[in-house]
Amino acid sequence: MSHFGELWAFALLIAIGQFSPGPDMLLLTRTALAEGLKAGWLMVFGIVTGLAFHATLAIGGMAALLARGGTITFIVKIIAAAYLCWLAWGLFKKTSAMVVVGAIPKRGPYLRGLFCNLLNPKVLIFFAGVMAPFLTPGHPEWWPLALWAMIIFEGLALWCVWVWLLQIPKVRAAYQRAGRFIDLAFGVGLIVLAINLLAGTL
Repeated sequence: MSHFGELWAFALLIAIGQFSPGPDMLLLTRTALAEGLKAGWLMVFGIVTGLAFHATLAIGGMAALLARGGTITFIVKIIAAAYLCWLAWGLFKKTSAMVVVGAIPKRGPYLRGLFCNLLNPKVLIFFAGVMAPFLTPGHPEWWPLALWAMIIFEGLALWCVWVWLLQIPKVRAAYQRAGRFIDLAFGVGLIVLAINLLAGTL
């Protein structure tokens, strides 16, 4: 397979991982629906900043350390689960108050997206697993940089399009009608993700 073909195969794998259910996707979808286009795009930039950090570590081999487990992985998972539970608590407070927009503060979508991504060790391990077959000997010196750039480009492009699609009037109108129940579902989803994250730790 040519380098061009390999890059397309890598892009496809990254896209599948990007749109798989997880903390980033869940939080971004809820933010785009509840807080609008600007907040959604700011969160995309936060998530992608985290992706850039994880991709750099994965290329450098740090993912192998986390994959072995140990104290570092344990601490990261505990912090990540606590953060997901904190986000869920904000949604639960919102639904109990029966307010359409609130609970999770409107300020700071960039930081919320950044921390949500940075505190998810599965992102790093996913990148390490996906990159491993593409970092075999025989590739040019610029190849690792091309893989890193593909991750960043896809994160920005596809998630920005996703946020934009969520602004379609019919979609937003449906959220406004059922916002309380949708946020409750998102909150439960975050708790489930936190439990799943800790399942192999505690």
